[in-house]
Amino acid sequence: MAKVKISKKSTRIDMTAMCDVAFLLLSFFIMSATAKQPEPKAVDVPASTVIEKLPEEGVAVITVGEKQVFFTIPRDIRVLTLEKMATLKGTSFTAEEKKKFEGMDGFGVPLSQLKALLKLENAERNTPGLQKGIPYDSVGNQLGDWVQQARYANREWLNERIAAGEENVKFRDLDIAIKGDAKENFTTVQQVIDILQDQKKNKFYLVTNLRGENF
Repeated sequence: MAKVKISKKSTRIDMTAMCDVAFLLLSFFIMSATAKQPEPKAVDVPASTVIEKLPEEGVAVITVGEKQVFFTIPRDIRVLTLEKMATLKGTSFTAEEKKKFEGMDGFGVPLSQLKALLKLENAERNTPGLQKGIPYDSVGNQLGDWVQQARYANREWLNERIAAGEENVKFRDLDIAIKGDAKENFTTVQQVIDILQDQKKNKFYLVTNLRGENF
């Protein structure tokens, strides 16, 4: 009796379509991603075993390094904060300056020098040593003013969203995070904490790196 020949089918899978989809997704993520702006003051934060992530939105960051203080305002309230600060100090900013400020993640200059900083390109603004920090002493405590106006701006922005009937929007005070250099003198950090506590802001985050088990 003749043997029955079983037809063999190829196990090869055409992956062309899958590769096309993968490249399309990769292209989409690259084109839609926003490049992270360089920080005006890079600091080496201390290590910690505490695992608590910062909220993804609504957090202002105070960076402390070499006795200098820098401030990063959430983008959603950045322009409104600038407007309130300008009103408080009796000055004003043009629409172009406001737009540039909105795209600037952090800064560390007195208000009187902010216009000159905004005239520079992004790369120039972060030139080492250019920004000397925001005044935070008892005589010219502009850091306290920035924090306060940012909290007012956050409150106003949230109230507008709630009034507009947006879902899942609840009122909450602006969260503050302190990002201090590991080698920074604690006196400077303590002054920043005192500024927050003067405004009854007793809850804030401390930015750290995760310490390994064998650290």
